[in-house]
Amino acid sequence: MTVPLPPAPASPYPEASQATTILVLGILSLVCCSPLGIVALVMGNNEIRAIDEGRRPPENRGTANAGRICGIIGLVILGLGLVLLATGMVAIPMLNETFVG
Repeated sequence: MTVPLPPAPASPYPEASQATTILVLGILSLVCCSPLGIVALVMGNNEIRAIDEGRRPPENRGTANAGRICGIIGLVILGLGLVLLATGMVAIPMLNETFVG
């Protein structure tokens, strides 16, 4: 005879946390795809706001904040890369004219 398991207790928070997703997106923005930093930053801000409003569990605040910070660093790397690309596109033709003609 099998005894049925009791139902799982309901969460006191109406929404599930997205902190792990935010952290994964933040790490991916550092490693391979910097534009994901925008998504991590926006989702991180929304998650922190939802935690402050009591809609999501506060235990995940550190994970959400870490993902948000990784997203910010990814965006800084993207910005530096774009600046270097732009200055390289300007500097290379100027160097070419200097040495050729």
